[in-house]
Amino acid sequence: MKLSLGPLLYYWSREDTLAFYEQVAGWAVDVVYLGETVCSRRHLLRLSDWLELGEKLTAAGKQVVLSTQTLIESESDLKALRKLVADGRFLVEANEWGAVRLLAEKAVAFVAGPTLNAYNPDTLALLGELGAMRWVPPVEMSREMLAAMPRVGAMETELFAYGRLPLAFSARCFTARHYNLQKDDCQFRCLDHPDGLTMRTREGEDFLTINGIQTQSAKVMSLAHRIDALRAARVDVLRLSPQSRQMGRVVEVFRALLDGGAAPEQLDKLMPGQPCDGYWLGEAGMAYTANAAASAHNA
Repeated sequence: MKLSLGPLLYYWSREDTLAFYEQVAGWAVDVVYLGETVCSRRHLLRLSDWLELGEKLTAAGKQVVLSTQTLIESESDLKALRKLVADGRFLVEANEWGAVRLLAEKAVAFVAGPTLNAYNPDTLALLGELGAMRWVPPVEMSREMLAAMPRVGAMETELFAYGRLPLAFSARCFTARHYNLQKDDCQFRCLDHPDGLTMRTREGEDFLTINGIQTQSAKVMSLAHRIDALRAARVDVLRLSPQSRQMGRVVEVFRALLDGGAAPEQLDKLMPGQPCDGYWLGEAGMAYTANAAASAHNA
């Protein structure tokens, strides 16, 4: 089973982003996703910068994938998408169906991202026909739903296994609204929240995380204690979503877990929030069952 580092979902300074990926070159991940998937106003790094990072990470032995923006809102967004697809140096992760169409027209292999919402065999088969060589199930997909999805040729399955869950996207910027700012004059306040801005209920319980136009879970999805079940489900790649601190240690723990030399509890102090795994079990997403053996028995 391989490890991937998913696309950076947050807005960090240029210096912090470049320093982060300099470290990634030495991490035990097999696949690295690059690019802006959340908001087109986040442009401290341009496509040329991502391509340069891609060259460096390829030289370090990583498979590099360029991820497309999830919500295309303007002609400039579409122009940027076309430019990314046309480059041709790296595999591309399509995060909306317009990107799928452009890639299919070029007859090149691609990764089908989680926001394509491939919930049924027919959709998955269509993606295979269009050129998908790997797919990422929607983050809400349970183990039973995944087990019911057929294998399509040699297409790999990559599962979101660690990080705050990206739940929804909107044309409205929630971070700007939080600061009583207009979206087009957001003052780039996302830079103040390197792991998103946690929202709490009136009772003080962490509920959601806002990240610009993206809504995330407040809790951190972790399937580190379910490695055996993931292998049984024929998952080929585990996706780890970047966080601002201790990400290198998170990768180390997952690599050791795959090699049989670590305990899942080692992640407890590395997470920016409490863990959850409810979606995997077909339960409320916020739920967490620490005893994987017990949950497997109850299933």
